[in-house]
Amino acid sequence: MDNDLPNLDSSLFRISIPTGKPQCGDLLVAEPFLREEYFNHAVIALIDYEESKSVMGLVLNKPTGYTLGQAIEGIDDNVNIPIYCGGPLSCDRLFYLHSLPRQISGSRRIGPGLYIGGDFEQIKSYVNMGLETEGLIRFFVGYSGWDPNQLEDEIKRHVWAVAPKPLNKEIFREDSDSFWYRTVRSMGDAYRNWLYHPVNPQYN
Repeated sequence: MDNDLPNLDSSLFRISIPTGKPQCGDLLVAEPFLREEYFNHAVIALIDYEESKSVMGLVLNKPTGYTLGQAIEGIDDNVNIPIYCGGPLSCDRLFYLHSLPRQISGSRRIGPGLYIGGDFEQIKSYVNMGLETEGLIRFFVGYSGWDPNQLEDEIKRHVWAVAPKPLNKEIFREDSDSFWYRTVRSMGDAYRNWLYHPVNPQYN
């Protein structure tokens, strides 16, 4: 009778799945048991990546609860655009991803139709005029970083899986934990078991 039971070690609890090599603009998806505060169910956009060099990324799905109007000088108080926590480093700095290279000069392309940074005075004018931002721009405080070879080592140890470059509308959707689940579903059947890990492994 025991032979009819599923092998949980090779199904529900197996997370050692081969993953691709990262590239700038790809997503890093945290394995389901990663409990660290900033990275629990995190989905990270890789902003700067070269193999064996320092790496920068922004966590996409951790809202701070603050808005631009509340937190940023020069932004009208009624601007209710949310700010996300990009990671534990340089939490006094504001970063922004967007699809507005014509409106924001000096921005840098990191993927198809996806840019970072640019002239902040133009950013302030854009949002203060009440122009469309949903699906076009997202703001972050702080970023995530890895020392040379650290990220490659963590990927080998399956701390992170690499997902293909997403559609921009996915990056800019305003949600949190559900983004991790949607991204894992998009990665195919090999990662399906990630969806069934309990939030607290002690509950097994």
